[in-house]
Amino acid sequence: MLSPFELIAVLLVLTAAFGWLNSRFLGLPDTVGLLVMGLAASIVLLLVELSFPETALYQDLAGIIRQVDFKRTVLEGMLAFLLFAGALHVNLSALRSRAWAVGVMATFGVLLSTTIVAVGLWFASDLLGVPVPLSWCFVFGALISPTDPVAVLSTLKAVEVPQSLEMDMTGESLFNDGVGVVIFTIALTVAAGSGHGATGFSGVAELFALEALGGAALGLAAGFAAYKAMKQIDNYSVEVLISLGLVTGAYALASRLEMSGPIAVVVAGLLIGNRGPGHAMSDLTERYLFGFWTLADEILNSILFLLIGLEVLVLRLDTSYGWLPLVAVPLVLGARFLSVSLPVLVLDRWTPFVRGTVPILTWGGLRGGISVALALSIPEVEEKSIILAATYVVVVFTIIVQGLTLRRLVERVAP
Repeated sequence: MLSPFELIAVLLVLTAAFGWLNSRFLGLPDTVGLLVMGLAASIVLLLVELSFPETALYQDLAGIIRQVDFKRTVLEGMLAFLLFAGALHVNLSALRSRAWAVGVMATFGVLLSTTIVAVGLWFASDLLGVPVPLSWCFVFGALISPTDPVAVLSTLKAVEVPQSLEMDMTGESLFNDGVGVVIFTIALTVAAGSGHGATGFSGVAELFALEALGGAALGLAAGFAAYKAMKQIDNYSVEVLISLGLVTGAYALASRLEMSGPIAVVVAGLLIGNRGPGHAMSDLTERYLFGFWTLADEILNSILFLLIGLEVLVLRLDTSYGWLPLVAVPLVLGARFLSVSLPVLVLDRWTPFVRGTVPILTWGGLRGGISVALALSIPEVEEKSIILAATYVVVVFTIIVQGLTLRRLVERVAP
């Protein structure tokens, strides 16, 4: 078994090597290229194992990847830093002007998509002869419906879209995690048959208020305290350290208080990113702090997408489910189309939307590491393997196929 330092060393070496190969020969966007190469390496190793059962290469590498607790690595490690880095660069004034669109899609849109995916998967599984209980279909719908902020923000760096549309995509992906986690928690409680947890309307409202609103309040308070501390000094190394303390402290405290850590760090990042420059930071501090978080974002993104590609070594997807995991792809796309179209149709009277909003938001609704991490957090029940398989297929499809073709779609339909 590798030590934590050796494990980190292996991941960094693989990330650097695959990143170089992608830059030198493939020329894909960095994160997509790393996922593709990680996935290709996993498939090659699987083929080697099938062709030469006596070889230990597959088992050795799978053992290394198995040491990485993907759920904890993403949800309790990388996510806080990636969300803060993404929120730091968001223009709050522009986001405020899109508040209704972002709010409706991050709440009603997620609820609608969860229901459509759940009912659709339930019918499809019955038709294909591999029935999945409706309660577990809702678990899958809840974990796959929220768009992944890491994947979306990473893609937007390489694709130019109109500012209002960019704010819709960015804001929705940053804030719909709180709603998604609440729905996932309730659905998992019901499906697993636990006797605890809130399942009534009042319980759901209370849980949502604690998770989302409590997380936002905590992030605002922590961000304001960090802002005031930065304002009183002019020392870029200490101010970068304050931002690190803000991220880790707010996320850890939110988790301890059963609030939404993602929403807490997003709110804190928005405050620091918009109030810090010109009010609490010198030009030198601003350059170092934003540069630090940009670099941290790029490095963690690269490692995360490589891990998604390599995770197939551990998942060992069960082929007995036939076409059901593949059916999940058009099902999730259809649910995404309806959950975007209805809010746009209703809000169009009061909030202007640019031409091409519906197809771009539909195709740009990428899923990523958060969905995989939530799927891995499901207890060891019979339905876990099919949910994992469907989740992984949808995530890989959205990142590779949708992520690589989004630019072409934007060029065709956007003004």
